Amino acid sequence: MVPNVKRWLGSVGMGMTLFSGLPWIVEGAEAFKYQYEFGPIRIPSAHPDEPVRHEFSLELASQYTEQGAVAWTRGQQCVTCHTNGTYLALRPSLSGPLGEPSQEVRDLFVKLLRNGIRQLGSSRGLGDSHLIYIARGLAEWDAHVSGELSEDTSLALEQLFKRQLPTGVWKPILESWPPLESSAFQEATVAAMAVGVAPGWLAGLTDQRLKAGVERLKDYFRTVEPPHDYGRVVLLWASAQLPGLLEESGKAEIVELIRRKQQADGGWSIRTFARPEQWGDGSRAEKLRNENDASNHSSDGHQTGLAVIALREAGVSAQDPAIRRAVHWILRNQRQSGRWWTRSLNTDKYHFITYSGTLYPLLALHLSGALPEVMGTEDRARDLR
Repeated sequence: MVPNVKRWLGSVGMGMTLFSGLPWIVEGAEAFKYQYEFGPIRIPSAHPDEPVRHEFSLELASQYTEQGAVAWTRGQQCVTCHTNGTYLALRPSLSGPLGEPSQEVRDLFVKLLRNGIRQLGSSRGLGDSHLIYIARGLAEWDAHVSGELSEDTSLALEQLFKRQLPTGVWKPILESWPPLESSAFQEATVAAMAVGVAPGWLAGLTDQRLKAGVERLKDYFRTVEPPHDYGRVVLLWASAQLPGLLEESGKAEIVELIRRKQQADGGWSIRTFARPEQWGDGSRAEKLRNENDASNHSSDGHQTGLAVIALREAGVSAQDPAIRRAVHWILRNQRQSGRWWTRSLNTDKYHFITYSGTLYPLLALHLSGALPEVMGTEDRARDLR
């Protein structure tokens, strides 16, 4: 079984250095030696040459996600979509197999929420993008950890809709860091999931302005074309959390789109879900076109996990051949550190997308009923491979 998360974090507090001195840190990359680093936490940079594990390790995958989120939270003291924002959006739903997520991360979200509201109107005020991820993380915590709607989640959602644009969405801080900070559309799907998952919030609404805001958000998705196929996938996921975003025919079309894009090895590649110029503001197009595998994209952890999550949430059976093939890909492509490799769409430095590229596969396994089986015995893990 996986050790208790609190025990890992306690070890860090006592000075244990995790993941240090591992052999895939490439020569000449000293400036990016660590992907996450704070105090005793040392997580080596993500690199495509990191060896693949012979056996699946839930413990190492969980250590990576916990340590990465804590290092970012302690070191940066901010919410970022690619690390602790992703952590609190997904990790609560894994509380069953992994235990309760980090209270420390949630505490930072609450602190920033309250401070940001006090600073509204100033240059230091809480940005819409940050508020969206804070609302999603707090809502997920309520849904999967506490089991009831908190005052903080209600406050975050109320403030979110106060800042909603007439178009139904919000102004993103950045539109140049795909996939998670790339468009108002992307961030609106995160907001929709916050609304849909917050226990009892939508059903208990009496404020007509808030009700109207939710309807504006739904109308946006009903009338605006997604910017690319990646947008269609996250819209499918959001529609499972907040009904009314897609007609059944629209859901079926996206499911078939995902099926068509599955690769021969059972995985998916994020780079096949948008043209280079479609990502964000298009500023990454030249980098993407010049990549050495630009004509033959490898499957990656981020898109494979996301595709499975979207399919399962849309009602596709865990026994469906596409899901089973994807589960096998996930189990046989974990790296030595516990991560799954995904090359950044932005720069070839920190590759922070390997963080979502690890939590997404874990949630995909969980939703497919494969995670408990893997935790059972090593023999079963080998059979699944």
